[in-house]
Amino acid sequence: MCRSPIKYMKTLDIARSGKLLLAGILFGSNFVSAAPAQAAPKKVLVVTVTKGFRHSSIPTAERIIGELGKESGAFTVDYARVNPDDPQFKGADGKRDDAKVDAAIKAVLAEKMSPAALKKYDAVIFANTTGDLPLPDKEAFLDWIKSGKGFVGMHAAADTFPGFPGYTDMLGAHFKTHEAQVEVDALNQDSKFPACRHLPADWKVFDEIYQFKNFERSKVHGLLTLDKHPNNKTPGDYPVAWCKEYGKGRVFYTSLGHREDVWDPAWPDRKNPKEVAEAYQRHILGGIKWALGLEKGNAKPQVQ
Repeated sequence: MCRSPIKYMKTLDIARSGKLLLAGILFGSNFVSAAPAQAAPKKVLVVTVTKGFRHSSIPTAERIIGELGKESGAFTVDYARVNPDDPQFKGADGKRDDAKVDAAIKAVLAEKMSPAALKKYDAVIFANTTGDLPLPDKEAFLDWIKSGKGFVGMHAAADTFPGFPGYTDMLGAHFKTHEAQVEVDALNQDSKFPACRHLPADWKVFDEIYQFKNFERSKVHGLLTLDKHPNNKTPGDYPVAWCKEYGKGRVFYTSLGHREDVWDPAWPDRKNPKEVAEAYQRHILGGIKWALGLEKGNAKPQVQ
């Protein structure tokens, strides 16, 4: 039987249309699958263990850093922390058993900061750590930063590892002393840097202001400083915050962060207006993002 040419051509057209439609669907699905996925958040370890003075603002710091990571979507947070006042560390006499606390600190750092454990993190934050922390391998930790990772320190991070020159060299200075808490005018040294671009030329903040030893301007990029002693007003150079390159790694440090009301705009007992805490959160978030390589900023020393 002879087919009608018109019907035959219509059949071919329908078949061809179906093939084109199928090809379009396949092409579209391939295009969607080839589209770049949104970058996964970076992984950050927040360390708050202490072997010296323990700041009351540590729980606030832990919470705020976690909130900044979640709200920004830039990073997730894991913690290496031991609260020495936890009831589990009380002895039979009801007093704190320091041996149990020390054992817990050693265990958590062995778990979270061994060379193998560090491989899963993009940066480490020391938030008011103090004293000689029992890291599994201190040199391996520095080598990890040098390999291209980030390190962020707040306030008493500079009062950590007093007997470890390698840490001081990495950070850029070591705590020397402080006097009474005071309001200062911190001078913004780099208004383009992520940690400072929201700050005015002079930023008023009330906090415990550190003085340092082993600090060299030629080795850091200044971010915040004072041009006079915070308490006796003697003219000079008193650094407050800086950043630097360390091998392929990035180091950001701010000496601010002693007081709860510097961290938290909602803290009830205040010397600082809430705007200072809001600015401080943006200050440390910018520094964290820079240390993670998520934002650009100059880290070359202004003084050669």
